[in-house]
Amino acid sequence: MSIVRVALDAPLPRLFDYLAEDAVAADRGCRVAVPFGPGEKTGVILAVLATSDQPPEKLKPVRAVLRDMPPLPADWLALCEFCARYYQYPLGQVIAFALPPLLRRGKLPRPVKEKAIAAVPAPAVPPLLDEQAAAVAAIVAAADFQVFLLHGITGSGKTEVYLRAIAAVLADGGQALMLVPEIALTPQLEGRVAARFPNACIVSAHSGMADAARARGFLDGASGRADIVLGTRLSMFMPLPRLKLIVVDEEHDASFKQQDGLRYSARDVAVFRAKQLNIPIVLGSATPALESFHHATSGRYRLLELQRRAVAEALPSVATVDTRREKLLDGLSAALVAAIAARLERQEQSLVFLNRRGYAPVLACPSCGWISHCRRCAANLVVHLADRRMRCHHCGFEAAIPRGCPDCGNQDVQPFGRGTQRLETALQERFPEARVLRIDRDSANTPKKWQALLAAIHAGEADILVGTQMLAKGHDFPRLTLVGVVGADAALFAADFRAPERLFSQLMQVGGRSGRAALPGEVLIQTEYPDHPLYRALVHHDYAGFAANQLAERESAGFPPFAFQCLLRAESKTMEQSLAFLAQARAAAEPLAGTAVTLYDPVPMRLSRLMSLERAQLLVESASRPALQAFLAAWGETLYTLKAPRDLRWHLDVDPLEF
Repeated sequence: MSIVRVALDAPLPRLFDYLAEDAVAADRGCRVAVPFGPGEKTGVILAVLATSDQPPEKLKPVRAVLRDMPPLPADWLALCEFCARYYQYPLGQVIAFALPPLLRRGKLPRPVKEKAIAAVPAPAVPPLLDEQAAAVAAIVAAADFQVFLLHGITGSGKTEVYLRAIAAVLADGGQALMLVPEIALTPQLEGRVAARFPNACIVSAHSGMADAARARGFLDGASGRADIVLGTRLSMFMPLPRLKLIVVDEEHDASFKQQDGLRYSARDVAVFRAKQLNIPIVLGSATPALESFHHATSGRYRLLELQRRAVAEALPSVATVDTRREKLLDGLSAALVAAIAARLERQEQSLVFLNRRGYAPVLACPSCGWISHCRRCAANLVVHLADRRMRCHHCGFEAAIPRGCPDCGNQDVQPFGRGTQRLETALQERFPEARVLRIDRDSANTPKKWQALLAAIHAGEADILVGTQMLAKGHDFPRLTLVGVVGADAALFAADFRAPERLFSQLMQVGGRSGRAALPGEVLIQTEYPDHPLYRALVHHDYAGFAANQLAERESAGFPPFAFQCLLRAESKTMEQSLAFLAQARAAAEPLAGTAVTLYDPVPMRLSRLMSLERAQLLVESASRPALQAFLAAWGETLYTLKAPRDLRWHLDVDPLEF
């Protein structure tokens, strides 16, 4: 009688042994249906053994070994094991997360009859600039593991470099994996890749796909049928037996970090996977993450630079508008209004960018000071005038807009703050002849609406765009020549040490939407701090100078990439319970930490209450990644033994981005 060791989707850092009469060594990687508690679970066999350390009478027989698909490959299982080890997450839950939902439930998608596609001649490709050609040559020449940081200004043709490198991989019989940060960018990129490679099997992978489509894509990748996989962070777990190149576009984007469950960085896991397979990986960005730029300038990564635009003659001009002595009308300066009017006369498009949505952030009572707080979170309800509702953007709670102040009855309850809806209204009133189009998470809340909005912009059916970060990256609008930035100053003084990096990246990305074709572009940034070093660097398009300044500040403060961090977070019905658990965890950590690991005190999180749960966190830090990992391995086991209230939940976040 054989024994199978199975990884199950259970919140426990262990594997489970079962009896299996017909199991053989080749079944490693097969899914298996097993009894678990009162029900049944589908797991994955990680080993076939002759003996178990569990008493024989405790071993239950498996229900079925599922051999309806090939076993999951060894390198895929090793990737899951790395994620479990590095991110301190149960291996069974990592594997369950990495599998498409249909396969996780022990099912297979229905086969789809493939249509015969006649071979199509490859389209003509645009000529490369010298910098692009040098970058392509370097990537194609890499015969083994090498991390390339492709630092290219906006509009410099990074995507063309990716496509040329992918073409070389396909010609050599390999597969390519390309990651993008957001689902919204996937269809656009898919169309461009499909046009370039009409005879290739291209598979998309993102969470917005139907279960059956995701499962079919997974199986196409595993069988080797897929030539190119395009997707968001979850596509990192696509099994690809002929994988020869990984590309991570917009590698700096925070969307590559999962913020719940398995809190992994798809970019960092991609680098591990490239090293595991001994293949090159390209990280591309106009504003690389400071960690990546530090690796490139210190020699760990190879830096490839694109400093010329591929189509436009020059970068857009960037200027600040000093709003300290100017009365703004509806949040707009006279200079920005005049610039928009000039574009309307020339039949060009303008974008007014605000990284906040909704008509106004909150309602307030000027009489008693009441503010529209969320009853479940330490946050405010945001007003959405279109459907006369107030919503919490953290937990989703919503309520009707009150007729008067709930506390004092005052009928003159006023919205304050500014959002995209309010800007849209102000611009329509200021320019009644213009076609104003608002693009944010509310107006583009489905893929169909998003595609319709993009089509309208490309067709010239909008004169003024009012947008959030959805429009900041990955889009080419030939007639867009003006970007006006409203309300950026708040991020200059945020408590998060990464806030300046994110602001610089966002403004450079959105500014890069301007003047991408033959027409010259202009960026106007409204600010009360026009002499701030961040804005001066933007005016001069000086990412390297900004990065050097930020890295010097981080080194002196002991922040990443000069330190390595992990957060232990806890949430419960009371803050006392959350803090008490973290204090208990800290006491358990002290004998394990030694001198290489620093333990900080438990504190409430910045958003201390979310969905009626009180949240706190404990920061652990070390100057050595191996030292931190060794500590976490020992501490992680201890955490499962601590006593905690039944309703308390905790998790570890390695390399956190949010504090």
